Amino acid sequence: MTVKKPLAALALLVTMPVTALASEGAERLTRMLKPVQTYVADFEQQILDGSGQRLQEASGRMWLSRPGRFRWEVDAPYQQLVVSDGEEVILYDPDLEQATVQALDQRVTHTPALLLSGSADELTASYDVTRAQQGATETFTLTPKDPDTLFEELKMSFRGERLHFLQMTDSTGQRTGIEFDDVQQNVAVPEARFRFEPPQGTDVIREMQ
Repeated sequence: MTVKKPLAALALLVTMPVTALASEGAERLTRMLKPVQTYVADFEQQILDGSGQRLQEASGRMWLSRPGRFRWEVDAPYQQLVVSDGEEVILYDPDLEQATVQALDQRVTHTPALLLSGSADELTASYDVTRAQQGATETFTLTPKDPDTLFEELKMSFRGERLHFLQMTDSTGQRTGIEFDDVQQNVAVPEARFRFEPPQGTDVIREMQ
């Protein structure tokens, strides 16, 4: 039986003292995300269980280009790649020599790794959003309106209007936290970055939606 490695995701754990109205939070988040057409950054990821025990660490680099294009490369402790060209999402595991292909439908775009490549308006329409601020850090808490999602809560934390930290919490209480570094916004990203041709001998699995 093939054991799949955990999919790279996004996250954060911050508690803020003052929470604004949901409508204000959604409007503010939309204003911050709308100008961002491309986003490039290094990342450090940690996955914690419901008790706070560390389950996994990973690091790598990500590229995002709206609409719907995304590349998420895990370099350590193992290699893994998630690529979206705006129509399909490919998960490639070089150790298993396996590539899984899915259509980029609504449910797939609700996964944290692809969430940011969508429209800011669609994001705030799909989630209840509240905002809190502590010093120069703004944190938005997103709760999905549709129960058919892979997480129950997503927190997005900004410094200087740049996303630097995310936290995803699922129904078991497991938290996936991602810290971004060397952030570049609205830089040129080649289209080839969002295309992937599986190496010869790769087992390609197409999952029907």
